[in-house]
Amino acid sequence: MNGLNSEAFALFGQHILWSDMIGNILGLAALALGWRRSLWTWPVQFLSGLILFGAFFGHLTGSAGKQAVVMTVAMYGWWRWNRDRGRSRDGQITPRFATWYERAAMAGAVALGTVAVALLFKAYPTLSWDPWPDAYIFVGTVVAMYAQARGMVEFWIAWLLVDLVGVPLTFANGYAFSGFVYVIYGALVLWGMRDWWLRSRSGPQPTVELPGAPASEGVSTQ
Repeated sequence: MNGLNSEAFALFGQHILWSDMIGNILGLAALALGWRRSLWTWPVQFLSGLILFGAFFGHLTGSAGKQAVVMTVAMYGWWRWNRDRGRSRDGQITPRFATWYERAAMAGAVALGTVAVALLFKAYPTLSWDPWPDAYIFVGTVVAMYAQARGMVEFWIAWLLVDLVGVPLTFANGYAFSGFVYVIYGALVLWGMRDWWLRSRSGPQPTVELPGAPASEGVSTQ
């Protein structure tokens, strides 16, 4: 990864690394593929995470750890969309709104997860230079990707909330290209959310599996 961690060019006084640039371009492509509900969003997200892991490792260990988790969730998303895409008429996943139980669970996961990860970062300062916002981005990213894997429209909202903190933090860390890409993410998220929102209203909603319920049982989100 030494070559990828070299400088590609300078932009507005910021040094742009090859790994930062390539990893985030792939992340942008993954988001666009997610908008189109393409299964390829997950391997592209995995590759983006792999490259950014190399970019952050040894410098921002907490951010590198986040990318390792991102790659794990990307593998889960690949499995989940492979399983669920055959249930819709167009052979792709069917977007749906989360239930109130799912929304509460995700909000609780972000709150508790952020506290737990931030305390970990504070206990080991080398993991992050700014524990609380870094922990929020870490946990928020995982929750957003989980919601995407489950086909929830709310995953777009989760990405927006992550971007609100991620953009200034990324610029502050010296990863200017990541910051610029996050701004573009914001526009894509708004368009993607509109598309998934309309699709969720245009057809029957899929069945939602309840924790502990047999595979054949569930609750409709309508």
